[in-house]
Amino acid sequence: MKMIVAIIQPHRLEDVLAELYKEEVNLVTVTECMGHGRQKGITEVYRGVKEMGSLLRKLRLDIAVNEDYVEKTISAVLRGAKSGEVGDGKIFVLDMAECVRIRTGERGTVAIG
Repeated sequence: MKMIVAIIQPHRLEDVLAELYKEEVNLVTVTECMGHGRQKGITEVYRGVKEMGSLLRKLRLDIAVNEDYVEKTISAVLRGAKSGEVGDGKIFVLDMAECVRIRTGERGTVAIG
């Protein structure tokens, strides 16, 4: 079992979700967040002086999948989120120790679905 965390541009959400649904990946949690990568935010010129906006609005997708769906999920996020521009985001793949379905008490890969 893996937890895939994707940080994406907010305007790419619908495209990413559409690609995930094509791959039959349905367990997605979306959270609004802020952050920056190497570009360190937005550079703006205000009254002739460069100023950096330190944090950019992003979305965090938490996607729990069984091993068979890891590559499908990564590919779907890439297809939906990639514009080729700086700031497209990142994908992190984490080991998940346990998953429990609250309604039934099922555990492990069965609980993910």
